[in-house]
Amino acid sequence: MKSNCENFRFVERGRSSRDLTFKFYNDGRLVILDNDTEEVISPRDLRSDSRDFYVRKRIAFIKNQLTASQLKYA
Repeated sequence: MKSNCENFRFVERGRSSRDLTFKFYNDGRLVILDNDTEEVISPRDLRSDSRDFYVRKRIAFIKNQLTASQLKYA
């Protein structure tokens, strides 16, 4: 089974801004990459704006998965 993913880019504002890529896989996995250092970041390491972005995208992703499941089994 092929695992598809949605990629989102987010650039934090402020002094120590980071350029982040969020990869949401349809099997529920998540990878957050710092594009400058190429290191993987955990969701608990996110700060205000990037954490808000992550939470909003995660909620939208879950809603889309639920809707797809409902349509599939309706």
